[in-house]
Amino acid sequence: MDTPILQFGTSRFLQAHADLFVGEALERGEALGRITVVQTTGSPERAGRLAALAAPGGYRVIVRGRKDGRDVEREQRVTSIARTLSTASDWETVKRIFREEAAVVLSNTGDTGYTVGPDDLAGPVPASFPGKLLALLHDRFAANRRGLTMLPCELVSRNGDVLKRLILDLQADRYPESDFRDWLCESVVWGNTLVDRIVSEPLEPAGAVAEPYALWAIENQPGLTLPCRHADIRLVDDLTPYEKLKLHILNLGHTVLADIWLSENRPAEETVKAILTDAGVRQRLLSIYREEVVPGFAARGLGHEAEAYVAATLERFDNPFLEHRLGDIANHHAQKRVRRIGDFLAWTPDVPMPRLAAIAGSQ
Repeated sequence: MDTPILQFGTSRFLQAHADLFVGEALERGEALGRITVVQTTGSPERAGRLAALAAPGGYRVIVRGRKDGRDVEREQRVTSIARTLSTASDWETVKRIFREEAAVVLSNTGDTGYTVGPDDLAGPVPASFPGKLLALLHDRFAANRRGLTMLPCELVSRNGDVLKRLILDLQADRYPESDFRDWLCESVVWGNTLVDRIVSEPLEPAGAVAEPYALWAIENQPGLTLPCRHADIRLVDDLTPYEKLKLHILNLGHTVLADIWLSENRPAEETVKAILTDAGVRQRLLSIYREEVVPGFAARGLGHEAEAYVAATLERFDNPFLEHRLGDIANHHAQKRVRRIGDFLAWTPDVPMPRLAAIAGSQ
């Protein structure tokens, strides 16, 4: 069976997000086809996960949380994955599928997925994901195949642009043909995407537990191909508002709560859900959203969108099934204050935000 969707990464996030979306769309006849999943790390402990992802009966995704004021709990089977491969042991097969079958390529390769080390070319297969991707793209180009759509799902702002620049930098050193560079720029569509879903825990040997809320925003451009049609996929003209809503409402709220947790020396294992049962803390967060965050978005013409996203965010924070520890959120707190709060203050300089300014300026 041809698989027009090729996915790099076996993360539980993709299992409960893109792979689930494609599976649901296949049932309606609204997907390009099934998926080949490629493991890029060669990690032997994930061999069982690889086998289970493509099991005939699929794998489980449990959706738990709150949506529209009601508790939600349901179990789904995902059968969108047709085969799984590893670049460590199946490189020639990966090359063939990339060359002959793929129309859309997805990736979710972790926090260091775009890192290229000095020993990248030490073995027969490049060690890094960008190195592997460049080699596969060159093989497809050399076979005179048509272009394709890249949809990276890494949590990097304008991830398609970032990945394209990285690939072009590598290309200049490794495959310096000008016509190959032209093909990369003109025939490959580098999509910018934003993904938003909390996938709280894995299931063994494959599968995950996820919240009901899900968003896959993809910035439109000429020639872009979507893997499927789905209610939680939004094809948008500009990704910026979605990035801002997530960063300066969901992420900002997490950082406000982490700041309270740190400054008040609250219980070490306290979670987002638990701290919001404190009426005083909850009121502080609500006041910041109502009196500072929403007016800031309104000044940018996004007031209604911000109000709706705040409501959805509070439901997500109150998820009765999610144990999201504030100690984990508080990691790298100083940097997060700058990115999530300081940048919001700079983006909306004419709106008074005394509470947020105090948090941003705290040491």
